[in-house]
Amino acid sequence: MPEIAPEWGLGGLALSAFLSATLLPGGSEVLLVLLARQHDWAPVTLLWTATLANTLGGLSTYGLGRLAVAGRAPAGRGVADVGALAWMRRWGYPALLFSWLPLVGDGLCLAAGWLRMQVPATLLMLFAGKLARYGTVLWLTI
Repeated sequence: MPEIAPEWGLGGLALSAFLSATLLPGGSEVLLVLLARQHDWAPVTLLWTATLANTLGGLSTYGLGRLAVAGRAPAGRGVADVGALAWMRRWGYPALLFSWLPLVGDGLCLAAGWLRMQVPATLLMLFAGKLARYGTVLWLTI
């Protein structure tokens, strides 16, 4: 297995986790697994680094949603017809536990911001979902 430079390890993981939670494509799980198998960092350090950075990335997408014009649906669609918005309206904050899912998660974070959902509850749900995901990946790795 190739060794990832230690000086890039945690910073690279944080950057990868942050960017993968934004509207940009990407994933951070492979890097997390590689770093965990190198045993240069404690699993709890990797877990917190990935979780916090990914949560911040989700919050940045939430922020983009808040910047959108309130009450305006995406072009040509009614508000109730838009998938992520419909999920958020139906399930509320618990839907954000699935913000880690590829493609769907970005939409959920964006919809939460667009709906002006409260930041503390949004943050808690984003963090919990992402912690569970990264915790599971590490548990399966170690």
